[in-house]
Amino acid sequence: MQCSLKVLVPVLILVAPVAVAQSARKFPDVGTPLSQAEIQSFDHMIGPEGKELPAGRGTPKEGAVIFAQRCEVCHGKNGENGITHHLVAGSPGHPYKGPFYGVEKDGPSYFPYPTIAWDYINRAMPAPNPGSLKPNEVYALVAFLYYRNGIIGENDVMDQNTLPKVQMPNRDGFIPAKPVYPPDPKWPSWY
Repeated sequence: MQCSLKVLVPVLILVAPVAVAQSARKFPDVGTPLSQAEIQSFDHMIGPEGKELPAGRGTPKEGAVIFAQRCEVCHGKNGENGITHHLVAGSPGHPYKGPFYGVEKDGPSYFPYPTIAWDYINRAMPAPNPGSLKPNEVYALVAFLYYRNGIIGENDVMDQNTLPKVQMPNRDGFIPAKPVYPPDPKWPSWY
């Protein structure tokens, strides 16, 4: 084994710079600073009230088609048993309601605000090409996921007006953090 390492380590040391140089040729834009326009394109968030939502609309039925084409490969059929977090914790007509402080914290049922799913899907999905979905596709996917989780009905339409009004099963499950003054002496000093 020592003999192998004596040969392998020098070879790796010699090969590493060549590999780095080759990858720089294959990926010339890696490490290029972002322009102001590129930075500003990331600088938008959808808040809980949904004031920043763009125009668009989608239904669970439309979302099912998009999900099968663009999302199922990672998230599994209908959002269940995929290779990533499962997206369905409830079922149509029966939203999952707990235990939110236990093990089950996956799926949109856990979100306190309905706009969180829209914002996340719009920014980060699908994984191979994040941000590539059009607003109508994002609304449709949110409608599909909320329907599959029992949060909305099969015929409900999600748009910039209806989405913020959706009542999430865990809307009261989060408590805003409040600093304690004076600090409790039993708490660690780093808190």
